[in-house]
Amino acid sequence: MKKITLIGAAVSLSVASGCAFAKISQQEADKLGNQLTPLGADKTANADGSIPAWNGGITKAPKGYSAGDHHPDPFPGDKMKFEITGKNYKEYAEFLSEGQIKLFETYPDTYKMPVYESRRSASNPQDVYDITKVNALNAELIEGGNGIKGAVRGIPFPIPSNGLEVIWNHILRYRGEAIQRFGGQAAVTTSGDYNVIGFDEQLLIKYAEADMTPEQLEEDNILFMFKQKVTKPARLAGTALLVHETVDQIKEPRRAWTYNTGQRRVRAAPNIAYDTPGTAADGLRTTDDFDMFNGSPNRYNWELKGKKEMYVAYNNYTLHSDKISYDEILQPNHINPDLTRWEKHRVWVVEASLKEGFRHVYQKRVFFIDEDSWQIQVADMYDNRGELYRVGISYGVNYYDVPTQWSTLDVYHDLNSRRYLAMGLDNEEDVYNFSIRPRDVEFTPQALRREGMR
Repeated sequence: MKKITLIGAAVSLSVASGCAFAKISQQEADKLGNQLTPLGADKTANADGSIPAWNGGITKAPKGYSAGDHHPDPFPGDKMKFEITGKNYKEYAEFLSEGQIKLFETYPDTYKMPVYESRRSASNPQDVYDITKVNALNAELIEGGNGIKGAVRGIPFPIPSNGLEVIWNHILRYRGEAIQRFGGQAAVTTSGDYNVIGFDEQLLIKYAEADMTPEQLEEDNILFMFKQKVTKPARLAGTALLVHETVDQIKEPRRAWTYNTGQRRVRAAPNIAYDTPGTAADGLRTTDDFDMFNGSPNRYNWELKGKKEMYVAYNNYTLHSDKISYDEILQPNHINPDLTRWEKHRVWVVEASLKEGFRHVYQKRVFFIDEDSWQIQVADMYDNRGELYRVGISYGVNYYDVPTQWSTLDVYHDLNSRRYLAMGLDNEEDVYNFSIRPRDVEFTPQALRREGMR
């Protein structure tokens, strides 16, 4: 991995079970909002100015936007600066991951990155910034790093000291209090054929609720609740999944239930975790690939390698547009690169290596996490031979009605089958709804059965 700036010996140590790390000092916390952004990123531009200073990100919606619209591009005048292609990618290799390089090598004639001006558009509400500073002084990893305490709503570790803190920042990054999204995923064949699996999904993030306290969160032991119902095709419609993600995963692991339309029964599903194949994903992703990484981190050692400058998929409002059809996006081998936007940003680099005695289809994973939002932008996944297996790419936008930086599409490339899975397709559906306020009782096994029967 090239051009990674190591940030101290303590940072590069793996986190072993049972390790404890000191909270940061008030002096360090006072850097948030001053030398650092409120979420802990470097506030200044990079040396050559290709990454600008952060000036607050997007703080209001563009003129003409109404709630419920697919978000129009706030930078409509930006022009492509250059393209990285199969012919010239080696000139930019220091700003690419090994997985990105492999995509150029695998699809040399068609894969490309249209590169635009870097826009540090990520932003969150002011109260999220305020609570992040409080979290910085109080948040702790629990034993073995398999949960957190002393934090709520904001980023728990804005000035991280190890890889586990960074991955928890990704898991707990602010995305509003609750979200409903319609849309789905497509597993695209090598010839470009696909069927869209439609979903109705609701996410209730207890950690992010405005009136939540760290004490209440610890007592309830629920980070978030997730409910997913398949809406199409007809043969799968009604199949449903419910997940309760816990705060302290030692005290109580993730709880999950499924509803099967054929059996018309709700069943506990303790195996909905780790490398269990993802729902209706044609074997192209694992359960813990969802959202680039989710769930318990306990099967890996996590090493914080430092930061690097990197080309990542940012401000992808064209790809997000309801003027674009799925047929225009989904092409053989990879999504249509002409609809994508790539920018240079600084990312944290975290390497996860499988612990001895544990099993997973990924022996190693390397995550590249946006410093401004804590969103995983790229994930390189390696098999048990140490060979690149899959590459995950998150195509982000700022949902400025919240505001939050989040993906509009996640794409998982399987290098062995030369196929890919596109998740989050909503161009032909209603856009994400961040205004819903579901009740806890809507996320019970009984509610799951009612959902499945509709």
